This record gives sequence, structure tokens and C-alpha cells, in this order.
Amino acid sequence: MGPHPPARPPAVQATPAALEATRRLEAAHGRLMFFQSGGCCDGTSPICLRDGELPVGPGDVCLGEIGGASFYIDRDQYERWGRPEFLIDVVPGAAEGFSLEGLDGVHFVTRTPVGSSEQSG
Repeated sequence: MGPHPPARPPAVQATPAALEATRRLEAAHGRLMFFQSGGCCDGTSPICLRDGELPVGPGDVCLGEIGGASFYIDRDQYERWGRPEFLIDVVPGAAEGFSLEGLDGVHFVTRTPVGSSEQSG
């Protein structure tokens, strides 16, 4: 039997700064969830909410976890964007929408992982 093809990296990853922000938010608000926005209220930013605050629909898919918080995206959007890999980071400046981290003067952003040829939108 030949060699196995290289394993695909996780569909969603987070920087150490994003993981730390997630830990702080979880300590303050309890269990969390993320939803990758597709261009409405928060543009294309990941939205961080209390777990269950946004009902997950039949068209949503969980791509993995960030610090124990599930990360969802609309399945059709994910396919339209070419099934990208996401790297979640955090940068200074309040979020413009209703994502929890905006209260801390930072906001989560979606980046394309280094070495990935895919774009996140």
C-alpha cells in the first residue's frame, strides 16, 4: 500500500491571542460559540456569542472548535467560498456588531492560514 495523502489541516484554527481572548470571554460569559458571518451586520467577521444565543440551523455546519467553542458557518456560504480554511485572530478596536469581544475593545478577524492558497472571502 502506498503512502497516505497528507492530512488536511483543521478547517478552523486560532492564534494564541484569539485563544486567550476566548478564555477571557468564557470566564466572563460562560460557554461560547462562534459563527462566521457572511456579510451582514459584522461584514465577514467571526461573531462570538454565548453558546445557544444564535440557534444553529439545518444549513449550518460546525467546522471545529476554538478553545472549546464550536465554530459554525452556513454550509452554502462555505461551499461558495471554496471550502476555505480559517485562521481566527484578534485585533485592537471594538467590533461593529454584537460580538461579545467588542466590549473588551478588540474584535475577532478571519485570516487565511500561512501556506494556504484558499481565500476566506
